[in-house]
Amino acid sequence: MLSRLRRAEDAAEDAVEDARTWLLVAGSLVGLVYGIAIRLISGPGVMTLGFILAMPFALGFLAVFVVEREQAQKLGMWLRLPWVPLAAALVGMWLALIEGLICIAMFAPIALILASVGGVAGGLCARALRTRRSQGITLTCVAVVPFCIMPWEGPVFHRTVIREVENVIDIHAPPTVVWRNIERVPPIRTDELPVSWTRGVGFPDPVEATLSEEGVGGVRQASFKGGLLFVETVDAWQPQRRLAFTIRADRVPRATLDEHVTVGGAYFDVLRGEYRLETLANGVTRVHLSSQHRLSTDFNWYAQLWTDAVMADLQRNILSVIRQRCEKAGNS
Repeated sequence: MLSRLRRAEDAAEDAVEDARTWLLVAGSLVGLVYGIAIRLISGPGVMTLGFILAMPFALGFLAVFVVEREQAQKLGMWLRLPWVPLAAALVGMWLALIEGLICIAMFAPIALILASVGGVAGGLCARALRTRRSQGITLTCVAVVPFCIMPWEGPVFHRTVIREVENVIDIHAPPTVVWRNIERVPPIRTDELPVSWTRGVGFPDPVEATLSEEGVGGVRQASFKGGLLFVETVDAWQPQRRLAFTIRADRVPRATLDEHVTVGGAYFDVLRGEYRLETLANGVTRVHLSSQHRLSTDFNWYAQLWTDAVMADLQRNILSVIRQRCEKAGNS
């Protein structure tokens, strides 16, 4: 008799667990479908607060709300469940070539946080609202929030800012050697480049920089893998001291960079670059490499964290190659 009761209890527990699992799957699917649908409907509107902030919040809200109104969950589930549909949506968009890895890497951190915030809000609302009517109205209102924000946010939040990023490195070589390695940069081998997170998310490696003539008015052509090419016109030429130039993106193949981070595009552009050399003691030359870039979005406060980090990493890679070459030349 006892064994039958235990089997019945086990069967009941298994049924409850199965029901809970399917409920969580259903909530995740609701969030997944919503996230992908918003991306497809938004089109160019993904570079908006409505998509960047409101979409992950609404996705997390819907996923948890659907589950919580059927079966109470713990706070940990409110926080974690939204990550499942969000991650699935991001991977799906990447595999379908809707978004590039670069954009996904930039979007994921803030999206995961906001999805969890939305999940907590969804759990609290599901517990507070008792009638199906009130729950349905709430779900509908939250689902359309991104579309309510997108039409008007541009004139209010869109700004263009100029950012400057500088990297500094000390090289054990005289300024004459360093200058030869910055005015022109011969082809860079892959094994000369340091480990870099920007390379990991899809930014192309630098290849070389040529120079048409020495002095102001000379034109450098800085090429990167994937066919990316920048034309740099020298406007400051002080041998062994300062080299500065304006930058224009001349060739940016579509397959090289995602449209939302395309250099020279609507949202981002690189404007200037400058090398400054300081002569220190003991045969050391300190090299400052700085650049200016334009950022034009509705959320520059977040985007600038990434553009500054990307530019700093790219400059760090170039300076690393220059130091290796200069110190090798100085020791040979």
